[in-house]
Amino acid sequence: MLEALQNKENIIALIGASNDPKKYGNKIFIDLLAKGYIVYPINKTETQIQGIKSHKSVTDLIQKPSIINFVIPPDEGLKVTKDLVQKGYDNFWYQPGADSREISEFLIDENKNFIDDKCIMVVTRLSDNY
Repeated sequence: MLEALQNKENIIALIGASNDPKKYGNKIFIDLLAKGYIVYPINKTETQIQGIKSHKSVTDLIQKPSIINFVIPPDEGLKVTKDLVQKGYDNFWYQPGADSREISEFLIDENKNFIDDKCIMVVTRLSDNY
């Protein structure tokens, strides 16, 4: 899935995107946009994040994202993950603090691609390939 970051035309859905500058959902959103990535904010209550239309669910997006990045609590993330797996989504990335052993075990059992030990901001900053 790291290779998906090499093509900035790939879509990243950010579950937990936020307008609050103190939250990682805001920092990650702004960081990825500044690096030239196509990022769709996902937030159940906000209609816009940083002036960009927000979607209530990944399933509301017209195009299927290449990466679904989670910045929400693990218990909520597990529910969302199970729903998205049932609907045919494959590539999941959990920011530190959004991951859990239960999520990882579920994704292993479902044979899905996932990252649960790296921050997407750090990976995109440290790699010369992006």
